[in-house]
Amino acid sequence: MKHQLNVIIGSTRPGRAGPVFAKWLESFAREHGKIEPVLTDIAAFNLPVLDEPHHPRLGKYENSHTKAWSKAIDAADAFVFVAPEYNYFAAPAIVNAVDYLLREWRYKPAAILSYGGVSGGLRAAQAVKPLLTAVGVMPIPEGVALPMYQKLLDETGAFLPSEQVLGGARTMLDELFRWSEALRPMRASQQRERPSSPMP
Repeated sequence: MKHQLNVIIGSTRPGRAGPVFAKWLESFAREHGKIEPVLTDIAAFNLPVLDEPHHPRLGKYENSHTKAWSKAIDAADAFVFVAPEYNYFAAPAIVNAVDYLLREWRYKPAAILSYGGVSGGLRAAQAVKPLLTAVGVMPIPEGVALPMYQKLLDETGAFLPSEQVLGGARTMLDELFRWSEALRPMRASQQRERPSSPMP
């Protein structure tokens, strides 16, 4: 059974570049073949600033947007966050989306494809890693950073990856697969320990 990789588009703002890079990575991961990519756009879930009355650890979700987000994340075995850098930090949409859930994130590896100006979004990537560890995600060191990302797009807006980017993405996917395999028993154990009654 293949592992599912959720490629998460982390920006929700109009005119965002995230979908371009996420769609490229989805295609690249499909060709890579070790892990099954699923494009996951935070914007499609219309998550307001966290509005659940109960702590995420309880899984007592009252809102339909939370239940849909929970289902999408629960199905994944690994993640890549396609993350822009805003003011030397991670996009608020990523922080909010992570905060909505807890159990659904646990025992799954994550990598970050960051993009920005001179730093390539690396400050955002480093900022989001402690948040991910707090919900039980294993952020791996391997990732992809795209500095001056506008220059990597052609006149049609398509992404033109360099050989360095291709090599980095390949290594990132290899390591996500290894970590996902290693953490599979812990995910399975958590599933067995879940209450018999379904979440509301």
